[in-house]
Amino acid sequence: MKSLWAELAMVLTTVLMFLLALLLNEWLFSSLKFVTGINYIYLPAGMRLVCTLLFAEAGAVGLLLASWLVCYFYFFPDDGVRAFAGGVLASLAPYATYKLAQRWYGLGASLQQLTPRRLLVLSLAYAITSPLLHHLWFALSGAEVSLEGLVFMVLGDLSGTLIVLYIVKALLSLLPRPGSAYKLH
Repeated sequence: MKSLWAELAMVLTTVLMFLLALLLNEWLFSSLKFVTGINYIYLPAGMRLVCTLLFAEAGAVGLLLASWLVCYFYFFPDDGVRAFAGGVLASLAPYATYKLAQRWYGLGASLQQLTPRRLLVLSLAYAITSPLLHHLWFALSGAEVSLEGLVFMVLGDLSGTLIVLYIVKALLSLLPRPGSAYKLH
């Protein structure tokens, strides 16, 4: 069982990783926006999935806090209801994908069951789920909904997710394999 301090560390790590992904996205891709909140490439989407897969519930809580922070103070400072809902939906979609991974793939504390193909399936599932939840909320709240916005949100979330997953995969490949020892020559 994880200690409270370990859980808190995972929550804070998630908040930091998400905010860094958002800053990097704004720096690299600020000109690639369809509208506010819908980017053609959205790296934070990938960070949401990675943090939830790595940290489970603690990742979801960290995403909720980070998403509320960003929604209330950056994306929708004049619309508290949209900011609140946006934060909930932004953390619900990756958590739902994580729970599906547990059910479909028997995902446990180890991510060894996540083959490249399974990661692609989860990326697609997440990249569709998040925009669908957001657009359902838009429709229920009376906001304008467009098929074009939905498609671009799916594409932006998918591209951002795949980019982040491949970066994480590349970084992990630089780490020594468990059980391997370094030999000095």
